[in-house]
Amino acid sequence: MSPVSIVTEPQPLILHFGPLLKRMSDHEFFEFCQLNSDWRIECTSEGDLIIMPPTGGGTGRRNFTLTVQFGKWVEADGTGIGFDSSTGFTLPNGAKRSPDLAWVKRSRWEALTEEEQEEFPPLCPDFVAELRSRSDALATLQAKMQEYIDNGAQLGWLFDPREKKVYIYRPGADVQCLEDPATLSGEPLLPGFTLEVRRLWLG
Repeated sequence: MSPVSIVTEPQPLILHFGPLLKRMSDHEFFEFCQLNSDWRIECTSEGDLIIMPPTGGGTGRRNFTLTVQFGKWVEADGTGIGFDSSTGFTLPNGAKRSPDLAWVKRSRWEALTEEEQEEFPPLCPDFVAELRSRSDALATLQAKMQEYIDNGAQLGWLFDPREKKVYIYRPGADVQCLEDPATLSGEPLLPGFTLEVRRLWLG
């Protein structure tokens, strides 16, 4: 019997640089990320550095599908600003995170200085979405989603293409798990936005 090969995406690299990174200012950390622009870099509130390699084709296609669907609503609605997975945010707890998709109310965005907008905005997005790739541990992403909610996000969606599940996060509410939903409504935070979820499951 021939061996079965399992295709996986490269694993994130976690470096425990707490004391060093905690001495960096937000501007210094931003400059550090610019010097290493080939990687997506996050930093936990404890100072651990998470280096994420480029995604595989399947994950990249799903991210693109998600961004295009949401982007159409953002442009038509006009009440907020949308961001893709290359954007980092400095959360109130000090973590630097890059959700796969994010949205910030226009009033909050316009309250930032030009420098704050150009670097890692010092706020938690109002809406975030994460799309699980082959290399992502579900528990890690679930903890990340809860961190967003704890830091001020009003709505979070976690997509698991492997199991065809969507986890919905809201402040003060239990996490809701939907099994292979056809669509997903962003109401009331994202009025009029409906996501065609099953388009994300395609490889």
